[in-house]
Amino acid sequence: MLFDNRLFKSMHMRNRIVRSATWEGMAGGYGTCTPELVEMMRDLAVGGVGLIISGHMYVSSEGQASLKQLGIHRDDLVTGLSGMVKAVHEEGGAIAAQLAHGGCHGAFRISGLETIGPSVPDEVNGFSCREMTYEDIQKTVRSFGDAARRAENAGFDAVQIHAAHGYLLSQFLSPYYNKRNDIYGGDLANRARFLIEVVKTVKINTSDDFPVLVKINSEDYLEGGFSVDEMIMVSKMLQEAGVDAVEMSGGTVNEGSRYKFSRTLTRESEDDEVYYRDAAKRYKEFCNVPLILVGGIRSYNVSEELLSSGTCDLIAMSRPFIREPHLINRWGSGDTRPARCISCNACFRPARQGKGLYCVVEDCLRKKG
Repeated sequence: MLFDNRLFKSMHMRNRIVRSATWEGMAGGYGTCTPELVEMMRDLAVGGVGLIISGHMYVSSEGQASLKQLGIHRDDLVTGLSGMVKAVHEEGGAIAAQLAHGGCHGAFRISGLETIGPSVPDEVNGFSCREMTYEDIQKTVRSFGDAARRAENAGFDAVQIHAAHGYLLSQFLSPYYNKRNDIYGGDLANRARFLIEVVKTVKINTSDDFPVLVKINSEDYLEGGFSVDEMIMVSKMLQEAGVDAVEMSGGTVNEGSRYKFSRTLTRESEDDEVYYRDAAKRYKEFCNVPLILVGGIRSYNVSEELLSSGTCDLIAMSRPFIREPHLINRWGSGDTRPARCISCNACFRPARQGKGLYCVVEDCLRKKG
């Protein structure tokens, strides 16, 4: 099943394997696409990945969350992004643009702009920002819509709206962050209103056959945060809004999260894989939208079992492809040993230093050899 193709509206996938989005730290000034990013995406396509989801791209300047993060907030960025899309298509792959906003976890020291989010500053709980006004929210909704239009103009096969990991849309969903008393706060329907408005605006700004995906947390792993039950209810809202696939993840960038979205756990056996299996099973009981499952998946056998059991519809990985961009070709050739990624998160160290994302372990082995 892993190598079966899949069709989402106008987007054809040659297999059911997704490269989940990450932060590459390779963009140029103002979030421009660089030759290094183009070659990274090309290599993933050469390596057999069915759908590549780009690194999180900020939809407005104050929404930047990381150093050298890719942007999609300006029309003049489309040409560079088109080159990245072309490279992937030349190698038979498909690519989606992930649309994101950092919210109260925005990189204000980099952007120089005030951070905004759902609620007033709360230094104790690890976030500080200006509470967004109704006008701020509507402006940001339009920013997501404009970014989706740019993505389609650049030739991307789909967009994914990032509503996970404690970034802006995730913050509005989470009662940990969202303490508002207006129509965007309080009960879950209100907390989900921002996300649903973004989905509807993105669909209005793109063609009818252009796939719209959403990434959402299974739960925040924060006391008083977004829960699995709430995830199911929001997913049903997304189904009604017409999204084409949901990617399930978990955790946040907040230091208080019991689990971060990139865990540093040691894999002893296949039993240590699949962080969100139980949440995925719950999702499938209530939702018909195809499910992309990410989180700790490292083995061919586990991937096949997840698909054959109906736990999910597509398999997503991120860090394994940093170490092994051609992992899928290896599996397809009959070498089905697990991914060599050890989930150490050392790959993010050079990115934080402005050197871009790469596997430090693999680099050390290469130098020794």
